[in-house]
Amino acid sequence: MKAQLADGASVVDRILQHIDAKSTDLSAGVWHEPVAHYLSPDRFAAEIAQVFRRTLTPFCPSAALAETGAYVARDAALTPVVAIRSADGVARAFRNACRHRGVQLVDGIGCKKALTCRYHGWTYGLDGRLRGIPDEHGFPGLDKTTHGLVPVRCIERDGLVLVSQDDPAATSDASDMPKLFGEGWKLYSTASQEVEANWKVVAEGFLEGYHIRSTHQDTFYPLQYDNLNVVESFGRNSRISFPYRRIEKLRNVPASERRTDGMLTHVYHLFPNVMLSTFPTNRLMTVLEPLAVDRTRLVTYTLSNRIAAEDGRVAVAQGRDFVTAGAAEDREMACAAQRGLATRANDHFTFGLFEGAIRHFHQNLAATIDAA
Repeated sequence: MKAQLADGASVVDRILQHIDAKSTDLSAGVWHEPVAHYLSPDRFAAEIAQVFRRTLTPFCPSAALAETGAYVARDAALTPVVAIRSADGVARAFRNACRHRGVQLVDGIGCKKALTCRYHGWTYGLDGRLRGIPDEHGFPGLDKTTHGLVPVRCIERDGLVLVSQDDPAATSDASDMPKLFGEGWKLYSTASQEVEANWKVVAEGFLEGYHIRSTHQDTFYPLQYDNLNVVESFGRNSRISFPYRRIEKLRNVPASERRTDGMLTHVYHLFPNVMLSTFPTNRLMTVLEPLAVDRTRLVTYTLSNRIAAEDGRVAVAQGRDFVTAGAAEDREMACAAQRGLATRANDHFTFGLFEGAIRHFHQNLAATIDAA
């Protein structure tokens, strides 16, 4: 069953009503999140073990595995994982460790006909099977059929490759996800950056528009509204719509003909740690990968369905520069909030009625931990 999200015309109508009323979507209540949840090593360990490793989570876009042998290797929930396009066209994922001495087989992104360990040359097929051992006679009795790469659960749906490591998997929202990538989407770039902040602090910055004017005075605010959002939930996920000021042009367009393309940014929060943001020329899939209780790696995939044309390349580059400036401001605020934890000024954070997507996030995170 696909996500039951409002269609474009309905979202535009809600936004225009908010503009006229100087209002925004409000949540059902205020949420108080203990500051200890951003500092506690025990809470961090529970999030890794009971949420990240047991939830079917977007790992990379399908476009990153566009051809046979294409792979993406990165840490997920503190575990090296590699996703690869096998010869039969199926996306598979494995624990990224040789079965001989545990060395990681690949790093980053690339394309190979086989995976060969750099340490002793053990070689694995794209399906994970152990294919060759140099001087195999030195391992008498070793059964190659039981020494293939260790798989993790992997499914591919609507342009996303999703994985879960520990399969008593908590309930998955994969079937609730809308179709975010159709045909023709290409990977433009991949970038990685570490932020000295708890992953939840970083996530919260994506989930509300209450900070647009004060944080993004010269970047997003000249083009967008402050504290004006349409907020929807689907399963444990959310979609937050950030309208551009040009949406006013749709007032004279018949309601049935109104479209959101170029008129707003949708931010899809795919539980627990993936943000997918839509822009006029591209889409960004940002993975917030926890490294420690106070450190997060952001892995960002930039995709476009206009990349084939040279003007599309220019548009993507220009859009990327604009978004990069605003994202830097958000990271600055996340690091400042993390440093503020040391003041012990707060024993909890208060998320107001404007911050309903954050409330939804914390409610579901707590429920998932409690249910494990």
